[in-house]
Amino acid sequence: MFKHLIWCAISVTVLSGCATFKTLETDSPLYERVFIYSGTRLDWAAIVRNDIALSRFKVIPPRYPIVDLPLSFALDSLFLPLTVSAEIFH
Repeated sequence: MFKHLIWCAISVTVLSGCATFKTLETDSPLYERVFIYSGTRLDWAAIVRNDIALSRFKVIPPRYPIVDLPLSFALDSLFLPLTVSAEIFH
């Protein structure tokens, strides 16, 4: 049962798009980008409906941000060393 629930959550997230990949592959200039935990921040801004924070990312948030939030947090944590160096040197 638990495995089935996990696979459903991953499937919904993949179908709606991953916030981490959306924010890291945006066309905005480097000095305007948010790097550190960008997918988690985008999901949280979509959950609380913070339009000002959403406008900073210049991407459309995932359709189901609550489902995407734990997966984006895990992926953002995995990419943390890369995003910290990108944030320091941009």
